[in-house]
Amino acid sequence: MSRLLFSLAIVLAGLAAGFLLQTLYTRGGVRLPVSPVALRKLLQKIGLLVFMNVSFASTIWVVQVRDLRIAALPLLGLTVLTAGGLLALGAARALALTRPRTGALFVCGAFTNIGAIGALVVYVFLGEAGFALVPLYKLFEEPLYYAVGFPIAKYFGPAGAPREPLGARLGRVFGDTFVRAALGALLVGGALNLLGVPRPEVFGAINAVFIPLGTFVLLTSIGMAMRFGSLREHLSASLAVAGIKFLVLPALGTALGLALGLGQVASGMPLKVVLVLASMPVAFVALIPPSIYDLDLDLANACWLVTTLGLVVVLPVLHLVLAWI
Repeated sequence: MSRLLFSLAIVLAGLAAGFLLQTLYTRGGVRLPVSPVALRKLLQKIGLLVFMNVSFASTIWVVQVRDLRIAALPLLGLTVLTAGGLLALGAARALALTRPRTGALFVCGAFTNIGAIGALVVYVFLGEAGFALVPLYKLFEEPLYYAVGFPIAKYFGPAGAPREPLGARLGRVFGDTFVRAALGALLVGGALNLLGVPRPEVFGAINAVFIPLGTFVLLTSIGMAMRFGSLREHLSASLAVAGIKFLVLPALGTALGLALGLGQVASGMPLKVVLVLASMPVAFVALIPPSIYDLDLDLANACWLVTTLGLVVVLPVLHLVLAWI
């Protein structure tokens, strides 16, 4: 129960801190050394490049992969993310949404908050052993978003389908600082692991601080951009995305994990990680394509907000289900 309350507290406190800062700045109650947009980007860089990547590298350093079935995690993660986008397109058709709203719903279905909220929940619920598997599950996340998700989103905007060759898109993806840093953390941690270099004990204590602090920093940046005005208008679409994120994708991920035998590996740890990460809300990056491709940003914001606040219900359920696996 303490672990459940701790994870909920981090999520709600981070969002509340960011929203409070946004409100105070808008009303002139606080002055910032830089613009709110610049501050959000700075917080995201600190959270991802420093806190999260150091934690990922140091955890991979000591992970023990004794079963080759764990190698299926990247493909499993890719399958779940892709299914989310396809299901969102189906929901958009059922709701008879316009093209701009369909594009926004697609990215909300496909883009999932794995790195910040998902990683925190895995660490709090499952410890370092589970946290070490997160980079494997999300290995294809950024390439899928930027090389496939963004072009599909652009297709539904006024500009139509992108003409940029796939090779050029992939080059831009792997030239991104965040992608390169994430791959670097994976390679450094993996190399130290394979070389048998002992990890200093202090890294256990560092992770205990860096993982929740990194999530808090990232959620604060997200809270600075929260808007509540469009919830009622887009409630049906938001609930459809919530059903995809919290019901269909966890069921799909768990079924695939069981079929691959992950429930028999390390006392079911990989299966538990898949269940948690497949149950996460819309990622904040899902708000970027609607803003740059003239899609329905209010719909995307509503889907993000509904699913993020839905964690208040989802996390207790996850806590109970994980105890049964």
